[in-house]
Amino acid sequence: MNDSAYRVDTTSRLAQWRIDNLAAFTYRKSNPFRIGKWNWHLAVEKNRTLLIKLYPEISNLTQDGPPIVSFIIRLVSLSEGRKVLVHPEIRDKQLKSSDDFVWALEVPFTGKFIIDVEFLDLKTASPQGGESCSIWAEGVAQKESYATALTSLGRMLSESIHTDIIINAADGSIGAHRAVLAARSPVFYSMFSHDLKEKELSTINIPDMSIEACQAFLSSLYGNIGNKDFLTYRLDLLRAADKYEVLDLKEACHDSLLEDINTKNVLVRLQNAKLYSLQRLKICCMHYLVKFGKIYEIQEEFSTFIQSGDRELIWEVFNEVLSIWKGF
Repeated sequence: MNDSAYRVDTTSRLAQWRIDNLAAFTYRKSNPFRIGKWNWHLAVEKNRTLLIKLYPEISNLTQDGPPIVSFIIRLVSLSEGRKVLVHPEIRDKQLKSSDDFVWALEVPFTGKFIIDVEFLDLKTASPQGGESCSIWAEGVAQKESYATALTSLGRMLSESIHTDIIINAADGSIGAHRAVLAARSPVFYSMFSHDLKEKELSTINIPDMSIEACQAFLSSLYGNIGNKDFLTYRLDLLRAADKYEVLDLKEACHDSLLEDINTKNVLVRLQNAKLYSLQRLKICCMHYLVKFGKIYEIQEEFSTFIQSGDRELIWEVFNEVLSIWKGF
């Protein structure tokens, strides 16, 4: 059997194994696939029942810090009009071996089918024995985009130390520093280098941002935004980073938006990818919808998208559909 029969396709938090046929009394293990810090395997065993297993590949990393995983697993029959069976959601289950998660199905499946695993969270136990910590929450606020700002700049903003310009948001104002803004954004630099009203009045008006989103934007420019605020205001930060040409922040938002695509946000992310020229995000969203079959799970939302979305973007999605169909 060729290697494609054992290959698992992945995106940021989704894994799919397509199986063309599985004879009776058969055991098959997938090739390893990477999600988070770990390599994983799926395995199927067909006897009187169909057994599906998910487990991490044995390694020093697995032994020392086995993953604590939350996920949804589905079995999709392609021979029976996309009949779907869904296992109850698994939450915070530690997996070490192939016996830690086994899904036994009495329903016989024949022909082509897909095993679809959506990873909701991956955690590792704290070395100090405290609460386990999500690997997808680690390091977001410390991305390279903020490395250019010194830690002390955070105090300058939060404590309003010698501020010399006022930012007027939609519902409030906050003090900031020309030098920091000019150093982080060529648009701000241009404002303060020419005889524009922002230079003369020592104010900048940003009416399309709430004061909370504006605070998050400034915190990111000063290098002290917290992980929670970053995740909460990602789309506001993306819009501001594009408008004021803060390229490292835009890239950080791009990277983050790739990490947790799901059926609830994929269409919004696809449209933002088009609007802000985020090619990797656009490709990932289209693959999620088409290659991974999630378009079938949001048919109503997708119909609305077709009626009101960007015509060029809709055409690209349909081209993706056509290319997948040609592959069958």
